[in-house]
Amino acid sequence: MNEIKFTKHAIAEIEKCYSVCPTTLRGKKGFLIATEKAGGCFFFDLEGQLVEQIWQDPGGVMSLVPVPGKENQFLSTQEFYGPNDALKARIVLAHIVEGNWQVKTVAELPFVHRFDVLVTPEKNYLIACTLKSGHEYKEDWTHPGRVYIAELPEDLLAEDVKLELSVLAEGLTRNHGYYRCYENGRPFSLVSAENGVFKVTPPSPEQPAWKMEKLLDEACSDGTLIDLDGDGLLELLTFAPFHGNILRIWRLVNGKYELDYAHPEPVEFLHAIWSGQINSTPTILLGNRKGRRELLALTWDHEAKNYHFQLLDRDSGPANVTYFEQDGKRLIVATNRETNEVAMYVLEY
Repeated sequence: MNEIKFTKHAIAEIEKCYSVCPTTLRGKKGFLIATEKAGGCFFFDLEGQLVEQIWQDPGGVMSLVPVPGKENQFLSTQEFYGPNDALKARIVLAHIVEGNWQVKTVAELPFVHRFDVLVTPEKNYLIACTLKSGHEYKEDWTHPGRVYIAELPEDLLAEDVKLELSVLAEGLTRNHGYYRCYENGRPFSLVSAENGVFKVTPPSPEQPAWKMEKLLDEACSDGTLIDLDGDGLLELLTFAPFHGNILRIWRLVNGKYELDYAHPEPVEFLHAIWSGQINSTPTILLGNRKGRRELLALTWDHEAKNYHFQLLDRDSGPANVTYFEQDGKRLIVATNRETNEVAMYVLEY
């Protein structure tokens, strides 16, 4: 096995650091970091140096997404402070006016947890998932979440522009998990809830309407799809149940996902997830926020014909993680929320 070789750098201490997103701002390449609670949003360069603070407050940033094809513009959630404090949650646009960052609301959407922009050759689409749709008391889960969709306007800076959201699906309890995946070069969304795991596909020339299909009838908190073993079929990795400790991998057999691997021991509070190519190898990065609070890399061992886990970090507690390559650098960046540490893992060639 060609394991990942790297050097870890703790680049910042930010209380309850949570979201991470690679992007380019003011012509400089780097990544955004934002907080779950108070603290705001920060931009770091590829060396791990703080370039600027985009805004100071509020926090509650669950998702960060660059606006496709636009310089110095990105979308963000704000004021999602947890399942019991997200009535004021919304999607905002950060942009520059006369050299200074400004933020404007483009969608008031209580309990919006994850959102994304799906870029297709025809149009750009926004998808937004609400953890629930309301509550009347703490830990009230009697108002299920929804999936919203919209065409992304060409100019989000136009006066009074608002996202025209429509409901694609409702009745999704603990609608927590979201991941953007690809099939035949086109994006789709993987949505995970207590009701199961769903594949959400935006319109295409062959499919003029949005399509939502259930892949797995299991309560899951998060998941991702990637062809780990190179057989041409996407394996499904899931965390279960909500903020749970069960790590499983499902294999597509005769058009249905069947359990292929169950981690032999509990992994407390599974949360961080990323999938893609590292060292030309299909890889899943995953992390948990309690217990050993590890960051792991999962690959397929072709010789042993089984799944291989590499421990990258321990006692860190990652909430989110990403990997990207830019200007000759290969970087894993994790928001280690439980230790208030922004960590950059620089890979060696």
